[in-house]
Amino acid sequence: MAFGRFNPTAKPFLQKLPMSLKNQNRVVYTTGIGRVCPGCGKPVDACTCRKQAAQRPAGDGIVRIRRETKGRNGKGVTVITGVPLEDTALQALGKQLKTRCGTGGTVKDGQIEIQGDHRDLLFSELTKLGWTVKKAGG
Repeated sequence: MAFGRFNPTAKPFLQKLPMSLKNQNRVVYTTGIGRVCPGCGKPVDACTCRKQAAQRPAGDGIVRIRRETKGRNGKGVTVITGVPLEDTALQALGKQLKTRCGTGGTVKDGQIEIQGDHRDLLFSELTKLGWTVKKAGG
């Protein structure tokens, strides 16, 4: 055995645990309160750390539309950012826009991703909804 590797048969006090095994002693579920947040240790319904992380910074009021191919094997998606809506309303808007374009897509991290290049169609749809829209990128 090489030195520095984790050996489960070795005496536990004579070696350090690797980083992947350090956080395995946390509570994930308890019958008293149900699921527990790994960050703050509170029940998932009363978690405060996820609500703080979910808040997005305030934008400049301009909705931007761009086309991306990076990390998608050359397949392009249209990305819409800067929409000043909460997560549930953003999901509904994403569904409406995907239906209008007739393609698939997703909503994640406050961005709407729609498969294919639909910048012109989305520009007109978002302008009809009353937002200031700009085409970003090339």
